[in-house]
Amino acid sequence: MTYNDQPIDQDELLFADEEDTDSVVEAEGDQEPWVVLIVDDEKQIHQVTKMVLQDFEFDGKKLEFHSAFSAHEAKQLLTNQPKAALVLLDVVMEQDDAGLQVVKYIREELRNRAIRIILRTGQPGQAPEKTVIMDYDINDYKEKTELTTQKLFTTVVTALRSYRDIKTIEKSRSGLEEIIKSSATLFELQSMKKFASGVLTQMTSIVNLHKNALHCSFAVTKGIEDIYILAASGDYASGSDQRARDVVPDEVLGEIEQAFHTKKSSFAPDRFVIYFQSKMGMENVIYMNGFKALTEWEHYLVDIYCTNVSVAFENIYLNEELESTQNEIIYTMGEITETRSKETGHHVKRVAEYSRLLAIKYGLSEQEAEVIRLASPMHDVGKVGIPDAILNKPAALTKEEFDIMKTHSNLGYEMLKHSNKQVLNAAAIIAQQHHEKYDGMGYPQGLKGEEIHIYGRITALADVFDALCSDRVYKKAWELERVLELLRSERGHHFDPVIVDLFLAHLDEFLVIKEKYKEQR
Repeated sequence: MTYNDQPIDQDELLFADEEDTDSVVEAEGDQEPWVVLIVDDEKQIHQVTKMVLQDFEFDGKKLEFHSAFSAHEAKQLLTNQPKAALVLLDVVMEQDDAGLQVVKYIREELRNRAIRIILRTGQPGQAPEKTVIMDYDINDYKEKTELTTQKLFTTVVTALRSYRDIKTIEKSRSGLEEIIKSSATLFELQSMKKFASGVLTQMTSIVNLHKNALHCSFAVTKGIEDIYILAASGDYASGSDQRARDVVPDEVLGEIEQAFHTKKSSFAPDRFVIYFQSKMGMENVIYMNGFKALTEWEHYLVDIYCTNVSVAFENIYLNEELESTQNEIIYTMGEITETRSKETGHHVKRVAEYSRLLAIKYGLSEQEAEVIRLASPMHDVGKVGIPDAILNKPAALTKEEFDIMKTHSNLGYEMLKHSNKQVLNAAAIIAQQHHEKYDGMGYPQGLKGEEIHIYGRITALADVFDALCSDRVYKKAWELERVLELLRSERGHHFDPVIVDLFLAHLDEFLVIKEKYKEQR
């Protein structure tokens, strides 16, 4: 018997003709099969290869075959099968170097370094092994006459093992890149989530786990205890920041809840649930499934994950506590100022909420609106430097007294301007500019129009509206309609016309705030 004019043994890969169907061997269970591309211009080679490898299985997964009969078809097939693990590639097809052109296309145009390329040739003289191995990025070179059933089996196993390890390294590197990117901003909550997600990706790759993994934390939100997803991958990837019970299947949720309840980890042949608690008492559970028994090294990597996330989580918590304390101090200082001037107790609360709502209506981001809400209570902090006789005088101030009163704007600015914190920077701007007027007739700088920072323009209206609606030592509260009439008349004079229009258009929402924080008689 001969093949391409070469004698062959009965053990070699030549069998009777079969119907030319693109054989697909389905993987068992949930495992995705190894995608193998056969590129050869001889139909019989496709049939023989599929028949020999039809029962092949590696690492618990079978093969899925796709065929191409020319370099042109191969390029299309490679585009359609980006997850291909192996290509069995003929050298001589429509051209003497057609297979070598495909190699260049894979490595140089597709930039695919992972796929394993095995050249098979029936005409070794057309592409000498030494030259091809040196000049082309291939992984094996075989003459068709030497590829017995056993040798083909061995060649495919070796190629798939290399592909698997390369993909594991790539995924691991991807997880490490996420960690590196987030390290500079580790103390930001969102960055923490990226950090946890990156480590989760790395761990599922290194220990060769199923793509589905979860990292949950136990938290109390608005007085309600619940389990939240900090990081997730695979089918759960879209669940981050959500309650676990809204995303996770009941049987998985049950195991996670059990871990939180017993404060213990549990291991099963195909999954594990790890419970760990930080030094500050923050509780976490990691759930992973779909793997074989872990080695001692893999257990060690899991321990590293838990340690890293626990430490980072504590740092985040401490930073949030610090920011929360700072914000509370700012708010308290605003209230102290109001108390000293004998103004209404909830004035700063209402001004803060009015300012936030106006910022949202104006089109500022939620984050910036929150900054204004936190900063606006400090608008009159400079009044701590105003004498009581002037600050709480029940009658109209003289010109000299009013000049002294007006200094509170710059006094507040000077008190706050040295901080590099965003909220305090905003508070400094508001303290100095909340008495500026849109027509340029305000103080202390006589700024006009958009020369006045948007924070100052927003707080100006919020402050005046609330002051007019409230009792003061020198006046009684105005009726609502009288206040609204003044706002309309001062549109474009005292106040930014856009802000006045927004306030009036959404008046009902502002009145809800007014009612919520009304004074207790």
